[in-house]
Amino acid sequence: MGLKKQGINRDISWLAFNGRVLQEAADEENHIYDRLRFLGIFSNNLDEFFRVRVATLNRMARTAGNKLKMHMEENPEKILASIMSIVLTQQQQFEKIYRDLVIAMEGKKIHFKTDKQLTKEQKIFVEAFFEERLHTRIVPLMIESIPSMPLLRDRSVYLACVLGHSQSAMMHRYALIEIPVGDLPRVVVLPSAKGTKDLILLEDIVRYNLPYLFAPFGFDKFMGHLIKVTRDAELDLDNDFHSNLIDDLEKGIKNRKKGKATRFVYDKQIDANLLEFMMKRLSLNKKDHMVPGGRIHNFKDFMDFPREVFTDINSRPKPFVHPLLTQPCRIMDVISKKDVMLHFPYHSFDSVIDLLREAAIDPAVVSIRVTLYRLAKDSRVINALVNAVRNGKQVSVVIELKARFDEEANLMWKKRLEEEGVKVYIGLPEMKIHAKICVIKRREFNRTTQFGFVSTGNLNESTAKVYADHCLLTSNRQIMADINRVFDCLERPIPNLTGLKTCRTLIPAPITMRKFFQAQIHKQISLSKRKKGGSLVVKLNSLSDDQLIHDLYDAAKAGVKSSFVVRGIFCGVMDQKSFKKQPQAISIVDQYLEHARVFIFGEEEQKQVFISSADWMVRNLDHRVEVACPIIDKEIQTELSHIMNIQLKENEKARILDAALSNQYVVPEEGEPWLRSQVAIHDYLKNKEYTIESRSH
Repeated sequence: MGLKKQGINRDISWLAFNGRVLQEAADEENHIYDRLRFLGIFSNNLDEFFRVRVATLNRMARTAGNKLKMHMEENPEKILASIMSIVLTQQQQFEKIYRDLVIAMEGKKIHFKTDKQLTKEQKIFVEAFFEERLHTRIVPLMIESIPSMPLLRDRSVYLACVLGHSQSAMMHRYALIEIPVGDLPRVVVLPSAKGTKDLILLEDIVRYNLPYLFAPFGFDKFMGHLIKVTRDAELDLDNDFHSNLIDDLEKGIKNRKKGKATRFVYDKQIDANLLEFMMKRLSLNKKDHMVPGGRIHNFKDFMDFPREVFTDINSRPKPFVHPLLTQPCRIMDVISKKDVMLHFPYHSFDSVIDLLREAAIDPAVVSIRVTLYRLAKDSRVINALVNAVRNGKQVSVVIELKARFDEEANLMWKKRLEEEGVKVYIGLPEMKIHAKICVIKRREFNRTTQFGFVSTGNLNESTAKVYADHCLLTSNRQIMADINRVFDCLERPIPNLTGLKTCRTLIPAPITMRKFFQAQIHKQISLSKRKKGGSLVVKLNSLSDDQLIHDLYDAAKAGVKSSFVVRGIFCGVMDQKSFKKQPQAISIVDQYLEHARVFIFGEEEQKQVFISSADWMVRNLDHRVEVACPIIDKEIQTELSHIMNIQLKENEKARILDAALSNQYVVPEEGEPWLRSQVAIHDYLKNKEYTIESRSH
């Protein structure tokens, strides 16, 4: 490695990305419902950032680098200080946006009511709601009376209460109540006057009913303020083949619940003595990430804000089935003649389910092999695989148990699959299996044919409705042979990745992907120096790898035409005077989460197009099993190139990725029409016509 760091710190760059999410919440052109959802997304993102990245930086700050199994940052304390400064600034912006949204909602006669603002009818409703649905779900903790502070759950909110009596100073106690969000909705619609909608938050229903809980014990004064703890969510696993990964994971998940606090958020109006008491009992000090906030925490619940509150929401276009895969049809017959690219969420994920279901019931199919990373809660993918086993197929699954925050779910899926007779492999202890691949083997009349897919996103029908990804359905023999090589490596008693070197079409990480992409960049540099063009288009979630950034700088200095669409972390500094040709670097944050990885090298007849599951980060290129797949079909090459051209012309939701992290919007030049790429891509795909022509492999 040995390269000097090339640009912006990854964590500071990530906070700039979350700032773009906050911009969407602030954008008055967006519907109030969507703006509230963006506040929820911002809050959820920040929770995960503190659980993972801030926790990691805290570990770095506490421990010498040679004792850690991680890539050390040069000055973690300085980065943490910068993070805290940015987070506090964003928190102030967040609170202003929310206040503005409350005013905007009131203009539409939609009102948030506190526990002090209820009408007589609403009081009756709130009392009944508490008695019937809430009362049995909460158990107040009298925290002064118990020897040790109860473990506050990560991602939950608590009502910290001060209880007293108007006639006795001695009657003074503190209590803690966990708000059971998840069991019940965070936002509750109240009985309302005609033409209005009144809402109340679940914690305000609890606040209103504090007398119901505590008056029997002699208290007549009640105050309640929200608090929230965010904990270190990293799992300490023993990366040893001789250790039991399942036991390690289960132990790690339990320990995660006890992880060191990385952030303590509290209502800035909280009673000062209660705050001091909580800090002492939680072993917090002012050096910890103490974040004074507004009256409401855990805005992540606003991601599920009740849509029925609004009557003027324009429905998003629904996903549509790819024209070549409209049912009834045999998908394997279609892709035996032509590769098909699905573009989610524009195309329906149902086609992937249809392919797996078809394989499950086709008498000629003998086996299915697939990787699984994150699955939907009620996964139809799992259902199809289980039914395939019941129909006598050999089904093998490589499931990544270490998929962050999905560990428990994936352990459950592993057990379910094994109970049904699926052969389950759990990959390697020291690296994640992040490739999204599948191969279906069919044998008929002594002839074997294979079908499958390579995807940039997870096999998750829920997220496929909002994540923009690409999935190549193919029967290409070379691609299928390489997918089998990947599975052959992963399904050994002790997986051995050296076999990935034999891949001839797919580009696997951690074996050859880094060198391959470096070679592609150098090829474009050579073409540019010889005045024969030289261009590259790169779409990623994150770009932070120093080696590749260094190569991209060399490309810009050589005059290679370079374009980047990067949603999240972008550590490159692309506005340097030494560059012969200024790269275009933008980020698009809109209704759908831009999740795909696409690479286009060269132009016209020399063009090479790839999709991948991997970002250009050290973790993806060197510490995960990933694949990049060439797009061989010329029509799909053109299709992907056209989609990327649309995104590069985006001027409504695109921000410029500059060294100042300014998040300035791209502004159309005079006379240039406004273009919102997600709308334009939908229209392009909806109107596209396809023909099937037989092809030879």
